Amino acid sequence: MSTFTIFIGLIIFVAFLLIVVIMVQNPKGGGLSSSFGGGGTQQLGGVQKTTDFLDKSTWTLATLLLTLILLSNISIMGDARNAGSKAFDENAIENALSPANAAPQETTEDTN
Repeated sequence: MSTFTIFIGLIIFVAFLLIVVIMVQNPKGGGLSSSFGGGGTQQLGGVQKTTDFLDKSTWTLATLLLTLILLSNISIMGDARNAGSKAFDENAIENALSPANAAPQETTEDTN
C-alpha cells in the first residue's frame, strides 16, 4: 500500500468528520447546542461551551484536511520520482534525440 493511498483514506475520513461537524451546527443558534435542553433552561455544558467546541473542531478538522491534501501532493511527487517513467530517464531522452534515431531527411536533387 502506497503512502498516497493512506493519505487518500485519511482525507476521506477527515472530510466525513468535517461534514458531520458542520451539519450539526446551525447558524441561527439551534443545532446541537439547543438540542440538550429547553428554550430557557440550563443546557448540558452550556450553549457557549458547545458552540466553542464545534467551532474549534471545525477549524481543527479544516486545517488537518488542508495539511493532508498538501502532504498527499508531496507523496505523489515522491512516487513519481521513483517510478520507471521514460519522461524522467535522461538516457531515454538522449537516445531519442540522437542522430542515429532521427528520421531520414528527404533530399531533392536538381536534375536539369
